Order: sequence, then structure tokens, then C-alpha cells
Amino acid sequence: MTEKQKTFAFVVYPGLTALDLVGPLQVLSGLAEADPAFRVVVVGETLDPIDTDSPLRIAPSHTFDAVPDPYAILVPGGAALTLQALANRTLIGYLARAAESAELVTSVCTGSLLLGEAGLLNGREATTHWMFRDLLRAFGATPVAKRWVEDGPVITAAGVSAGIDLALHLVERLAGAETARAVQFGIEYDPQPPLGPLDWANAPHEAMAPLREHILRDGLAGHPELVAKLLART
Repeated sequence: MTEKQKTFAFVVYPGLTALDLVGPLQVLSGLAEADPAFRVVVVGETLDPIDTDSPLRIAPSHTFDAVPDPYAILVPGGAALTLQALANRTLIGYLARAAESAELVTSVCTGSLLLGEAGLLNGREATTHWMFRDLLRAFGATPVAKRWVEDGPVITAAGVSAGIDLALHLVERLAGAETARAVQFGIEYDPQPPLGPLDWANAPHEAMAPLREHILRDGLAGHPELVAKLLART
């Protein structure tokens, strides 16, 4: 690393959703290739590979201690194990400390809940996966139903694939539209889902309610204080 490089720290922990991490990591790696003023690293509590919520395992490139003051952090989300990570004081402590000097604090999906637990969402607008958006109120945030929400230095993205949109927005903000467009072409990001765009007015809240309850029950098992905190305002 050169003295003037700006470091994006992608934060990993057991059970995260791989695409939450890998999508924006690929985009911002494109920025680092185009502009040596930036670099990307993947930080974890140790350098040991961690499990994700798929068969893929991820090995951090650096420890938390090795990257104490990144220019930006990005926190991916997940399901039950992300809720479990709310009680991981090492992880939450790193987010709180890194955010003190970071110019950008970002998240994808339920990674925003971890930002909230680190005290970084109070009084801010934020978003997350639609199934858990209401839980943001527990951290003093105002939930917003948007693809990504920017409030000061904090930018939160909605579920999973929204992380790619967030990352392209960051590239445009930091390096301009021409570079962002080049990165978009590089990854051929031109979403045309086979079932068409989502109609958010018809999101399957009722059908997904049992899954949400299962995730909450599993993720918060053994942590009644977190249950009380998260569900107090829902």
C-alpha cells in the first residue's frame, strides 16, 4: 500500500451471504484496477477461511487489526447468522472504531443491522432487505424502501443484488461516470431477470412470514436482550 492509497475494507464474518460481498467487491476491484489511488481488502477477525450461507468459503486477506482505519468499509448481510453476529463484540467493535475515521460506511442487505448495532444508524435514513426493513427502527434509524439510501457518510443497500448498484454508485461518485460505465460494461451488468422486474407493492410478506420468524428465532437464540431490542418497535 502506498501512503496515499484509499482502502476499501470488505468486512467478513461467518454465515454471510456471498453475493452481498462478492458483487460489490468485483465492482470496486474494477475501480482499484482503473485508479491506483484505491485498493480493496477483505478483513476478518483472523485469516482463517469462513463459511458463508452457501458451499463457498471465503478467506480474508487481512485481519481487523491490520486495517484499523480504512477509507471505507462495506458490511455484507445474511440470514440467521447475521443476526447472531449482532452479539459478536469483536466484529461490532471493529465497525464502530473503523467508522470513526472512515469517509464512507456502507452495507448490503442485513449488514445494515450490524451497522445499527455499532451505533452508526441513529437518526439516519437506511434500508436493508425488505423482509427485515422494519427492524432498523430498533437502532434509531428511519427505514426507507429504496435500492440504496445515502445519509451523510453512511450508505445502505437493500437485499443482495442491490450491492452491485451501490458499488457502481460509489465508483461514479469517486471516479466519475465514465469509469463507472466502464466497470459496468466490464462485468456486463445489464439486469434482465427472466420473471421481469419486482412489483414491490406485491412483496410476499405473508408468505415469507414463517421464514422471517424462523430466521429471527434461530439467529437470536440465547440473546433475549437482542430479541427485546429488535422487536420492541416492530
